[in-house]
Amino acid sequence: MSVESVNAGPVVWLTACIHGDEVTGMVTIQEVFKRIQRQRLLRGSVYAFPLMNPIGFDTASRYITLSREDLNKSFPGSENGSLAERIADRILGTIKGTKPSLVVDLHNDWMKSIPYTVVDIDPGPGGKKAYEQAKAIAQKTGFLVVAETEQSAKSLSYTLLRDNIPALTLELGESYVVNEQNVKYGLNAIEGILRYLGMVEAADELPHYEIPETLKGKTLSFSSEPASSGSGIIRFSGAPGDIVKRGQVVAKIYNAFGKLLDTIRCSNDGVILGHSDSSVAFPGAPVMAFGII
Repeated sequence: MSVESVNAGPVVWLTACIHGDEVTGMVTIQEVFKRIQRQRLLRGSVYAFPLMNPIGFDTASRYITLSREDLNKSFPGSENGSLAERIADRILGTIKGTKPSLVVDLHNDWMKSIPYTVVDIDPGPGGKKAYEQAKAIAQKTGFLVVAETEQSAKSLSYTLLRDNIPALTLELGESYVVNEQNVKYGLNAIEGILRYLGMVEAADELPHYEIPETLKGKTLSFSSEPASSGSGIIRFSGAPGDIVKRGQVVAKIYNAFGKLLDTIRCSNDGVILGHSDSSVAFPGAPVMAFGII
């Protein structure tokens, strides 16, 4: 998919469904292109790969199903490598061939989660300029901005940053289904980026995710700690989007007979990003995700 203005300007790529069960981004890209075609692109170009993992999509699987490979752990890829590496090589080569100004990769998170923007860790001196640009643009999405704390060396976004190409990730709520509210949030976030880049004019007001005033303009750190210390049934006492304090109880783990086994307390001040998809806790498994202030 592509829309090109007659006027030179930024080249923006939108990518989605790198995990076959994460479908909201694909629909969001469809809506972005409908809106651009109605309003006219003032300058630059917008390209998209709305479905990067068709094999996984057909089977509602996160992976390249035939080989159980994670496409987002296969970059920069190889033309002679595994199936995922060959797909990654083709995707990356096509994107880089257009000399992109920005790549926005759309994902979905846990079923009970809020939308948020993710910026990878600093890729080092070679990608410093792109990294700083990505951080600035992330604030224009209107979402909470969360910084990764672990390197995802073979992800699409980190590979692009390392090559000094600005890239960021939008997490748009739950997988498997199309949540229309999150589509609207995603559309608004991408339009905010395009307005910031001078590529579109301000349009009619779209629904936007309301973040707490105290967190606007801040960058939080991602954390999935503390994890459960044992097995049992999870009962949550904090909801996605809640601001929480260090030491606050956010979940409890019980056995089948109702005996309390573990109490999950926040390790730092922050906001709850999402709940685990499973109602069953396992030793060392994440129970919740947090954006740490």
